[in-house]
Amino acid sequence: MTVSNVHPYSHDSRLPQTKTRVINYTDRLTRLMQDIVSRVPTLAFIDIADLLVFARPGRSDAAGAFATCHCLSLPPSDPGYYFWRDRRSGRITRRSEWFITKSPVVTIGARPLKYLFSFALPRFCDQSLDRSKKERFYPGVDHAWIAKLDTVVHELYHVDPQQNGIRRIERGDGTYSANCHSGEFFEQVADMVHTYLRSRPDPATFDFLRLDFEALERRHGGIVGTSFRTFPSYPQRFLEPLARQPPCDIDVAGIEVEPVPVVRHPTRYSEDDLHMRQFSRETSRRLVRKGQFRAA
Repeated sequence: MTVSNVHPYSHDSRLPQTKTRVINYTDRLTRLMQDIVSRVPTLAFIDIADLLVFARPGRSDAAGAFATCHCLSLPPSDPGYYFWRDRRSGRITRRSEWFITKSPVVTIGARPLKYLFSFALPRFCDQSLDRSKKERFYPGVDHAWIAKLDTVVHELYHVDPQQNGIRRIERGDGTYSANCHSGEFFEQVADMVHTYLRSRPDPATFDFLRLDFEALERRHGGIVGTSFRTFPSYPQRFLEPLARQPPCDIDVAGIEVEPVPVVRHPTRYSEDDLHMRQFSRETSRRLVRKGQFRAA
């Protein structure tokens, strides 16, 4: 473990101000996650090789998530169907085919991944504690980068210790909350952030969080990150119709059966489906395909 004499909440004004090569933001986030799980006992069960960090678009001036945890290990759902009722009569007028919901398969080499973490750029870089739900857990702290660190820990905490989905949050009475973003969740995340910072991590591991998107561009000359070739789409759960359609309890005359929409995106992904993109304030562009993960 690297020990630092710099207080974890302090700003080191000695950070270099000159431009260097472009910063690979998803790579830096992955390394930060590795450091966090090595220092926070609650997250020590996470194997970074089981997950992938990727970037997707998200404007800073628009509402939306800063980051999201996507589970790939959910099993197929039980068979089901959708149906529609007439608002006035209450009569069922149509239904879908029977289907199951499945998770896409994403592999790096021969290893299937269990989770994906997406970070919205530039929105993630420009967040702050001000008027956020987590502000009260960091009294007296006005550094925006703490909000970003909290978000990274927040997403890691969604990983279920059994890796069967998204973590369920236990209430004080021992029951589970139906809300995965309960008050207990935010408090527990803040506790882990403080645990991480008290371990005195090397500031170089998280210093990139100190800068907003504009400052990062000025310093590094560009911000790049791993994305999927289907950008802005990415691997998501999908519907698959049953090969053999069973009878339905609402199969009566006059009810129209609609086919399940055809999946228009891949259901299996590998490292060949990854590429690097350079992100700017308003747009992004794919970089030349070259090397691992199509890095430029």
